[in-house]
Amino acid sequence: MSESSNTDVIIVGAGPAGLALACALADAGIRSHVLEQNPADDLVQPPEDGRDIAMTHRARRIMTQLGLWARLPADEIAPLYRAQVTNGESPRHLMFDGNEDGHEQLGWLVPNHRIREACYAGAMARGEMITLSGDARVTALARNDREATVSLADGRRFSAPLVVAADSRFSSVRRMAGIGARSLDFGRTAIVCRMAHDIAHDGTAHECFLHGHTLAMLPMSGKQSSAVWTITSDKAGDLMAMSDADFTAAVSEAFGHRLGRMQQAGSRHAYPLVAVYAQRFWSTRFVLVGDSAVGMHPVTAHGYNFGLYGVEVLARELAAARQAGRDLGDSRALAAYAREHERTTLPIYLGTNIVVKLFTDDRQPARLLREAVVGLTNLLPPIRAAVTRQLTGDGRPSLRQLLPRLPFLPRQP
Repeated sequence: MSESSNTDVIIVGAGPAGLALACALADAGIRSHVLEQNPADDLVQPPEDGRDIAMTHRARRIMTQLGLWARLPADEIAPLYRAQVTNGESPRHLMFDGNEDGHEQLGWLVPNHRIREACYAGAMARGEMITLSGDARVTALARNDREATVSLADGRRFSAPLVVAADSRFSSVRRMAGIGARSLDFGRTAIVCRMAHDIAHDGTAHECFLHGHTLAMLPMSGKQSSAVWTITSDKAGDLMAMSDADFTAAVSEAFGHRLGRMQQAGSRHAYPLVAVYAQRFWSTRFVLVGDSAVGMHPVTAHGYNFGLYGVEVLARELAAARQAGRDLGDSRALAAYAREHERTTLPIYLGTNIVVKLFTDDRQPARLLREAVVGLTNLLPPIRAAVTRQLTGDGRPSLRQLLPRLPFLPRQP
């Protein structure tokens, strides 16, 4: 028997996207029940996981409106003023500066576990508008003209007018809804670790496309940076097995000792890199948000930002449906969300994958093409400015206008 008669929306997944959506819906007067397969206690103080998230201006505005930005520790928010892209040993490089888009900075870098803490605290502060259940693994999804019902491994069932999947890029609930996803396994693994160093980073992020591997150095609070070393997955074990001293020496050498003496300031974590784009973002009484809809390669730092953009649009459409007296599972609201979210995400998803393939290809033709791309971008300020607008989150993607509507591209129903 269903137990969720007072719930407007069921959200599967209590990650930062799912909890941010619950907060946005609560502020619109919409009750949600968030189901998390892990114990709820794990959400109170999530462990440090090595990931540091670059937040755009739009993402910060959304978090501020939800009261979540104020819950982040101020001393762990690091401004990102510039981003420099280096192509191998070439003396040429690309520099992106927030001033090109009328901003003091491109964005901010925040530890992922602090974002998770803030989203959990924000959800709990909204009282009865949000119900959170841990140890709630969804095993089945059923839908009809009136409602959607999820069944849990322990036998419980919950029903509501709408179910939202926010359970990662490998979403099992997405599969239960009959929605496929186009995935791109890059065959690479990102090793992430916090590094302390002697020389100030001046708020500059570095993305170094080196031969055989990629090293990003992301500026964190104080004289610390997050090192993200991306390497073919068959070699990731060797980096993880290194001693702290040897790993520090390898990072320092790869970065050309530009930050002076380094010291490992946190544990290492390994994340295989797989990009995912759902074939559609909604179905009958069902919708996708966060990584369940779009899972990005981290090189352009759009992952959680896209999740927040989707939260903002979906909450707006559902609030409008409620105000108009329509069912929250109404297809008009879900289709409107899907159209806007695709317009925002698809061009950048496709463009990011093209960039990653080009800049990680060590064959001579690709190296020459990379050098040409860097040179052309430097010679044409409008191109650099367009990229900067995407980094700050204040620009409309235009790549769609340059691409034909090919049959293999995802479409919404």
